[in-house]
Order: sequence, then structure tokens, then C-alpha cells
Amino acid sequence: MVWGAGFEVVVVGGGPVGLLLAAELAGYGVRTVVVESGARVSRRPRATTLHARTVQCLVRRGHLEGLAAAADPAAFTRVFHFAGLPGLSIPAPAGEPGPVLKCPQGDLERHFEKRARAAGARVLRGYRVTGVRQDPAGVRVTVQGPCGPVECAARYLVGADGARSTVRELVGFASRSYPATVSAMAGDVRLVEAGSLGPGWHRTPRGWLVAKDVAGGGMRLRTLNCTAAQERRRLPLTLEELRREVSWIAGRDIAMEAPRWLSRFSDFSRLARSFRAGRVFLAGDAAHVHFPVGGQGLSTGLLDAVNLGWKLAFTVRGGVGRGLLDSYDRERRPAAQRVIDNTRAQLALMHPGPGLDPLRELFTRLLAGGGESGALAAMVSAQDTVFEPLTVRHSPWEGRFLHNVGLSTREGPADVIGLMREGRALLLLFGERGSGYREQVRGRAGLVRTVHAAPVPGLPCDALLVRPDGYIAWGPGGDGLDCALSAYFGDRAQARPAGAGSAVGGFPGRPARAGRP
Repeated sequence: MVWGAGFEVVVVGGGPVGLLLAAELAGYGVRTVVVESGARVSRRPRATTLHARTVQCLVRRGHLEGLAAAADPAAFTRVFHFAGLPGLSIPAPAGEPGPVLKCPQGDLERHFEKRARAAGARVLRGYRVTGVRQDPAGVRVTVQGPCGPVECAARYLVGADGARSTVRELVGFASRSYPATVSAMAGDVRLVEAGSLGPGWHRTPRGWLVAKDVAGGGMRLRTLNCTAAQERRRLPLTLEELRREVSWIAGRDIAMEAPRWLSRFSDFSRLARSFRAGRVFLAGDAAHVHFPVGGQGLSTGLLDAVNLGWKLAFTVRGGVGRGLLDSYDRERRPAAQRVIDNTRAQLALMHPGPGLDPLRELFTRLLAGGGESGALAAMVSAQDTVFEPLTVRHSPWEGRFLHNVGLSTREGPADVIGLMREGRALLLLFGERGSGYREQVRGRAGLVRTVHAAPVPGLPCDALLVRPDGYIAWGPGGDGLDCALSAYFGDRAQARPAGAGSAVGGFPGRPARAGRP
């Protein structure tokens, strides 16, 4: 039985990445369905960190509105760590939200699911994907549901179904993997003697212990044993195993009881060799996994969703450049590789042998120096990300992120964040000289919003074209604006009228049925 033939995009995976992507797509008027095997949002503790570039992109699309953590100034911080060493200060430019937002992953999932549903996406829980077939016209996904197998037809499929991705395996995405070299454990327990281990990062000659107080008098423990990878990594972790590991690393007996959850993990890393195979895409942990030091996994996956969302939506609506969808892989796969590389570097620095003590002391001094650690802060927070422009001869502006600035427009005071909310690309024309570019964007009003503003100190240019994710697509000094508009949005004659809006902030009007890319 073919079911759901009216959908344009199927997203497999109802975690934060899949649900954010669904909210983005539905906000643009794309008929979207999320297929998730779990019946409900998991209560197990998972990621809690959103880094600066992720926060900046999400706030431009309005996705933090209504999120309790984002409304609490105490949830934002600048203080972070590198390889377990304290003192890494992550800055954010003036006008941007705080650089690090602490929010439980479960809260994010519920928040993004609410936004996705409000925008018109359908979210199906308790459905498991068992087959994927694609042809030049679209994708057919076989799903095992409560009433048996059904088939869902769509134009595109996105696998956001985690590290053990069914989509990745069924479609046959090749990957580069880095084998596990260490073993790690985690769990929420109650210490028999309350003071036997204090909160914080503890390095000993045998490894690391990370302890954090949790509600109800418990403690969240994580261990790092650098002697070898686990031989029992596929077996359930027991409380006695965790107790022995914690006690061995600490060098003294630490008794514990009342486990709420227990888990094993390692530094096994994997990167798909392409994030696209025809009409199928990978995002989040389905595309890349790494050792969870630095809290970069959740942020990296959400940036995948932000990058892919507008490109896929514009493609479904029609009138985009031929290489726009391919740019998702070209931009996000190198970014994921950098995360894998820096987490492996951090792990190397965490090996407890005394031979690394001089190197750790050097990094500790660099972190304490503030300015010297700027490169590390920019790397961990992804604020150093620069994309390769789609134009051949590009200006120094292109591929960089446009930070929030106040603008004096013909309609009144505004800022970049506010102007980006509706999801169109943004052509900023500064002063009278910028008005000369207005004619080149004519016919693309459904994709590009034009705003006239007074010149801005610090932006010495006549005009800037900004992508919906906040990155600069074009600036004077290279190929002409027409070249950039064609590269991103196709020929002017192909531009389509605006599509449906939603609570997420899409376009006004009704969606247009787009032709095939």
C-alpha cells in the first residue's frame, strides 16, 4: 500500500536534528513527514550544549522563541573547557545571544517537534524504516508501522536517524571510520558516601572522571580509560562494572547505588564520504560521529539541519541554482571533519601519562591568557567556519557569517536578526550607491528580500547578499551580483512566486508546485 504520496520530503529520525529540519521545511511550505521509531522523547540524559554559531543561526530563524532555556540569562555562559582543561572563554560579537546555551536535548526535541507540527509537518512515532528505493523522480520509503508495512512516496529523503542510521545502511553510503582506542562509561547513580567524589573534572594517573550533581541527590558520572578500547562495548553496562572502573581510576573505592541509567561509549569516529546520494541526504549523527568531548555533536547536527533546510526547501519550490543542493555536502562535510579532528586532538591531550604534562601546562597557560586561546574558542564554537563561495571570482566577504548589526532602513530601525526571520535571502543595499543593484534582483522577490539601509560603520560596502542561514553569499569585489543570484537561485526566468508561511516564519502566500531539479 502506498501511503503519504502527497509528501515532498520524508525525514527519518525524530531527534533534534530531524525535528529542526522538519520545522524548517514545513515553515517554507514544504509538505514534510517525520518518521521516528521511538514512541516518545527519550528521558535518558544526552547532549546539553549549543555552541555560539548554532545559537546565532537558530535565533535568525526564530527557532529559540518559546524555549525556556533561551529565555533564562543564566542558561548562557562564556566559560568552557578544552580537553578537560578549564578556562576556555568563548566570546560572541556584540548584538548576538550569549555564546554557549545550556539546554537538555529532550527539551530541544519537544520544542522543535512543537514548532514542526505548528508549521504543518506530520510527526509519526512508532514507525520503523525497513526499505528505501529511489529513482530520478523521487524516493519510496517502506515503513513498518503499528498496522503493518506501508510505503511512503516523496521527492526527497533525509536520514537524521542517528549513529546507527538505517537510512545510511539501506542506501549504502560509504564512510571513513576511525577505530576506538579508549573506553568510556557513563551513568546516573547515588554515591553511598556523599563526599567520596566531588563535582568537576578529575584527572588521575589512570584516566579521567567527570562528575556532576543531578536532581534528587544523584550524580552523573563519566569515565575515560585510555589503556584500550572496551571488549564488552556491545553488552549492557552493569552498576558493578561502573563502580570498579570509577574506583580504579580514582585509586580508591567509591561505592554507588540506585542507577537510573548506564551506558558505554568510546572514541570511535565516522564520517560519511558524501552527505548526498541522489535524492537521499544524511544529517547529524547519521553523517558523522565523534568522541563527545567539547559538546560539539548536537551543535554540528543542528547546523547540518539549518544548512540543508533552506536549500532543500528552495529546490522543492523550484528556481534554484544547479549546484545548490550539492553545496550542502561541500560545506557541511568539511565542517564535520574538523570536529572529528579537534575532538581526536583533545582526546590525545587527555591521555594521562606524565609525558604529556608539559603540553597540558602549555595549554593551561594559553587558556589562562585569554586572547591566545581565541583560535580554540572559535574552533569549538564553529565561529571560524567559512564556506567556499559558489561564484568563481569571489570577494573577501563571501562565505563569512554576517553578525548582527543595527540598521537604519527606509521602514525604520531594524537589525540583521529580525530581517532574517522570514527565511528569504536578504539583499542589503547601503546608501544611494547600493540602489544600483536593485534591478538585478527583480523577479526574485519570492526568494530574496531587498532592504535599503543607511551605511553601517564596519561594513564598508555598497551591498551584501545574505543567505537564509546568515552567511554572506555575495559582496562587491568579485563576480557581479547576477552571477551569485544565478548560482544560488537559478536564472531570473526560473524564479518562482513565494510559498506558504507558517508559525516558523516562512514566505507569505501559497506554495507553488515546483518542477524537478
